[in-house]
Amino acid sequence: IRLGGAERVLFELSKMYPKAPIYTLLYDEKVCGSVFPKDKVKMSCLKKLPGFMRKRHKYLFPFMPMVVEQFDLSKFDMVISSSNAYAHGIVTNLRTKHLCYCHSPMRYAWDWTHNYLNEQRISEFTKRFVLKRLEKIRMWDKLASDRVDKYLANSQTVKDRISKYYRRDADVVFPPVDVDRFTARNTNENYFLIVSTLTPYKRIDLAISLFNRTGMRLVIIGDGNARSELEKMSGPNIDFLGFKDDDIVKEYMENSRGVIFAGEDDFGIVPVEAMACGKPVLAYGRGGATETVVPGITGEFFYEPTLTGIEDGMARLLLNEKNYNYMDIRKHAEKFGKEIFINGIKKAVRETWTL
Repeated sequence: IRLGGAERVLFELSKMYPKAPIYTLLYDEKVCGSVFPKDKVKMSCLKKLPGFMRKRHKYLFPFMPMVVEQFDLSKFDMVISSSNAYAHGIVTNLRTKHLCYCHSPMRYAWDWTHNYLNEQRISEFTKRFVLKRLEKIRMWDKLASDRVDKYLANSQTVKDRISKYYRRDADVVFPPVDVDRFTARNTNENYFLIVSTLTPYKRIDLAISLFNRTGMRLVIIGDGNARSELEKMSGPNIDFLGFKDDDIVKEYMENSRGVIFAGEDDFGIVPVEAMACGKPVLAYGRGGATETVVPGITGEFFYEPTLTGIEDGMARLLLNEKNYNYMDIRKHAEKFGKEIFINGIKKAVRETWTL
């Protein structure tokens, strides 16, 4: 499987603390059993649900707070939660310390509520029902945020979000990127690359519009519910490869001319992987990419999510293309390596013990 940012964090935590069990709301052995062995995983009461209901778990969101609170963690001195929605809401006893690595306060309950609802293509009646339920989710989320002894954020962007919605401080520890797995190359096969889930908020449509206009070759790796629509709007210079494992992604990334990151993300692993290959990145100038990409050195930003905006960013990247130093780009990526993450976690664990 190809691990996203949250899964990489959990994987590194499980290697750091190999005897610690993993408590999770949902677990699919076919998907992640090779990375997270079944005998190490403690799944919630949702395991009793039929498979077709577990696959539609997004409809269970009103019940998730109750489910996560049912975990019995009383035998542990410290619990580390990895949360982008509910995991921070675990209930621990007085002597148990709780360190939370927060990928973000749940986006669909706070700042991206309407974005997510618009993506679901649901009726106005259903929208009103969901919005009403989200009022209760927000109240629970704010209450649950006070159960954490110490927060870590995966970026300054998320740190700011934790401050705004939870009124809590957080230290920034970037997710681990295995930069040593990639080789920086000063050659390319004359195509640009996108590696992403194909969902509306990733703004792949914007990149496709750009490449339709320029005629340059674009390779897209990934899958998602927007794929068929994106394929329909794409010209013959754009190739969809679907989901590929890490080794294939690595090969395409190392041989690309550059990588496009058109959406707003909390951190964004892909730009750092691209830079580990010595490749420049064209990224939207908001969110986590602003903390990893250095304009004029490791790539360029576009600042308006419009065709004109991304065209302007690409024009600057092409103008500066011969000036990018692939080894300087690689060296910058090394600031986000696994050792940095491991040291940050160890420091946070020590500090949490003293609280």
